[in-house]
Amino acid sequence: MDRQQYLVQDWMSNDPLTVGPDTSAVEAYERMRQRNVHRLPVVAGGRLVGIVTRSDIEGTGSFQRTEQGWHEARFALAGTLVEEVMTRDPLSVSPAMPVREAVVLMLQNHVSGLPVVEDDRLVGIITETDVFRLVVDMLAA
Repeated sequence: MDRQQYLVQDWMSNDPLTVGPDTSAVEAYERMRQRNVHRLPVVAGGRLVGIVTRSDIEGTGSFQRTEQGWHEARFALAGTLVEEVMTRDPLSVSPAMPVREAVVLMLQNHVSGLPVVEDDRLVGIITETDVFRLVVDMLAA
């Protein structure tokens, strides 16, 4: 496949794990830990309204990134909602966008993942890991 034809829709992760803005920050962080992901699109009424990362939640207080540190942080985060720590109106891409353009946006904006939106609806997410899968595929050819 010609590298100009690599599209986001072919390499994105479909149906990403999401949270609502009224989800507790503790619950969102636990979901990320359990699924080994670093970001969650925030969806309300089927529309992307934000994105929350582990770093966003970790930045709300200082705690050691250990099991004991997380246990202590849970108390500090009690009552904190995702909408309080998320990035609102995040940068997003279309499924039909060339992967190269999405990667340039990621580099320019210092982000490691972008929600994929079509007709104002979240349809996926493309992350550094997805891009690495593409690179491995290209190198194997």
